[in-house]
Amino acid sequence: MTQYILLIQDNVKSDPTPEEWHAFFRAAQQSGCFLGGSEIGVRTVVGDPESARPTEHIAGFMRFDCDEREKILDLLEKHPVVMHGGSVVLCEMPKS
Repeated sequence: MTQYILLIQDNVKSDPTPEEWHAFFRAAQQSGCFLGGSEIGVRTVVGDPESARPTEHIAGFMRFDCDEREKILDLLEKHPVVMHGGSVVLCEMPKS
């Protein structure tokens, strides 16, 4: 099983409705791959703040475990941020 983290960008062109979010989370749960997620709140830079890259554009994350990457990509076509002109980044988490 491959693990993924989805970084949700704060770059929508219009606001998703609560109904769209509910429908997406229902579909994500039914996929059998969704493991949860959260909005991202206050950030604190620890270490050298001059070399840190800003992360304010990342509004949340989701976790998935799935054998079929395409299954997640198909689901993400219905993600409210994507449907409203924004973007998300699906990152494979390598096994260590």
